[in-house]
Amino acid sequence: MATAKAFLVDVGMRNLPFPMRVASRDDPDGQATVGNISVSAHVMQEFEAHWIDRFIQVLHRHREAIGTRMLKANVLDYVTQFDKAPVTIEFEYPFFIEKLTPAARARSLVRYRCAYSVSASGATDPRVLFKMEIPAITTYPQADLGLAGQPFGQLSVVTIEVEPRQEIFPEDLVDLVDRHALSPVYSFLTSEDQALLIERVHHEVKSSVALVGDIKAELARNADVRWYAIHCANFGMLHSYSTVIGAETGSWLPFSAYTEELDREARL
Repeated sequence: MATAKAFLVDVGMRNLPFPMRVASRDDPDGQATVGNISVSAHVMQEFEAHWIDRFIQVLHRHREAIGTRMLKANVLDYVTQFDKAPVTIEFEYPFFIEKLTPAARARSLVRYRCAYSVSASGATDPRVLFKMEIPAITTYPQADLGLAGQPFGQLSVVTIEVEPRQEIFPEDLVDLVDRHALSPVYSFLTSEDQALLIERVHHEVKSSVALVGDIKAELARNADVRWYAIHCANFGMLHSYSTVIGAETGSWLPFSAYTEELDREARL
């Protein structure tokens, strides 16, 4: 009686440093960076070590302008190296965006952590996910509006993961978070910029709950996004831990934007 062939889980490699170019809205040639490449596959017992060598050869051919379109077009080249077994490839990399500070308009280069994850096999369409961590400033939840000089801010790190129908660029997601945050985060601020942002943090209110709600509302209405997930970690200056809030496609949370929309509908 023939026995079924066993599968080996997570056969592959992890954290291969590799120079590459990644898709950028502001640079048609893509941004040069160094990524960490990982690949895992469910393969039969006949797995051969030289498949990894062939995979890296394919990687050399497809390291330009890595993005949703390119990965969907070329992922089957990687799958072929594992005899059409299910394969997941992860590209983690830093991405840099140059911003102008709010008052002095000085140049400020900010680093963001990004990752592409693509899963495919010989029998299924590839699925590409793009993830990005974007720091921002929100209002500290224990701030007291009745006290002089309050409220004050906290660092929030928003992680957005999307499954795009069309290309979603890092600059698009940074613009989305910066637009709704109490303040973006900069790598450099002049004294003029610091005074402006301190004034804003002490007199304007934008909670992390409201920030996640605004981001969710825009992603839900974006026809280029098939699926999304949002997680926001908040680091208050008085605590050694972070608080977390999150949402994703298909979930409903009573964020302020949706509560107001439901209230309007109820009055009609």
